[in-house]
Amino acid sequence: MTQHYPLPPPNILSRLRQGQVIPAHPLALTPEHKLDERHQRALTRYYLACGAGGLAVAVHTTQFAIHNPQIGLLKPVLQLAKETSQDTNTIIIAGICGPTAQAISEARLARDLGYHIGLLSLAALKTETEDRLIDHARAVAEVIPIMGFYLQPAVGGRCLSETFWQKLADLPNLVGIKIAAFNRYQTLDVLRAVAQSGRAEQISLYTGNDDNIVVDLLTKYEFTFGPHRTVPVPVAIVGGLLGHWAFWTKKAVELLDRVKAVRNDSSIPADLLTLAAQVTESNQAVFDPDHNFAGCVPGIMYILQRNGLVDHIRTFDEHERLFPGQTERIEAIIRRYPHLTDDDFVREHIDQWLKP
Repeated sequence: MTQHYPLPPPNILSRLRQGQVIPAHPLALTPEHKLDERHQRALTRYYLACGAGGLAVAVHTTQFAIHNPQIGLLKPVLQLAKETSQDTNTIIIAGICGPTAQAISEARLARDLGYHIGLLSLAALKTETEDRLIDHARAVAEVIPIMGFYLQPAVGGRCLSETFWQKLADLPNLVGIKIAAFNRYQTLDVLRAVAQSGRAEQISLYTGNDDNIVVDLLTKYEFTFGPHRTVPVPVAIVGGLLGHWAFWTKKAVELLDRVKAVRNDSSIPADLLTLAAQVTESNQAVFDPDHNFAGCVPGIMYILQRNGLVDHIRTFDEHERLFPGQTERIEAIIRRYPHLTDDDFVREHIDQWLKP
């Protein structure tokens, strides 16, 4: 029996390959841990007004807890984002989690709601062999086009070999990979694997390395293979699917536009490298690596609350919280680098985004 691997619409594939700002969509909750639809909708409207090319929903920044059937928020959150985003050119990506049966069920839900791609988390299969992970990915890929996801171990991921990424790249509807290893060596493993797969032009690479965003996007990667090693294979990280781009998103869009304008030049403007360090410094404050990223989601929500885009900072995981001194570090970044923020843009439009 011939296996069928669905692909996204041609316009979505084209935009994915061009490189987009894709925020990892947060979750707006009431004090009672119910979905705050008004602010959840406002967040989606904010991202689209900023010029984001896509949305990633039900991912780490949305809180993986919503995949728990007892919480019951997976379908409502996916549905609200899809209904709020009416532009047919917007890339809509759903996080897919759990063991194979659960992942297939979530993939069907996302597909039926009109999502284009499933971002495949392997966190639930930490003890499985890599061949078993490929079987899992193949089963999900028969339902929905997939984007691979190298998630760092600190937030539930695992280390994966270059061979694993080579095998994953063989799936005909693997349309992208989000590289969020937060590790240069492991990032290179993915890049080499894609270069060697012969599908570098079909697999869109997106940085999820929130600690190295600008340099990931600026770097031109080349790899050579075979006994003679005479023909280099170019590979590029074309865009970002990032929790860091869930706030100050308009500036992220402006940044990616600027990177696209210069990354094929023979030299890179020095101020872009300075900006790269500033972005990483801001990420250090927001993502809280000092506490193994436990303050990451609350740090993002603090900025969104500060701008009025959410009412409350609420998480399902009691270990995820703002740590002492974290808000002071974030405020210091805002004072030091006001050019990174979206404050004026949000202030001008927030009333419109909050309308029913």
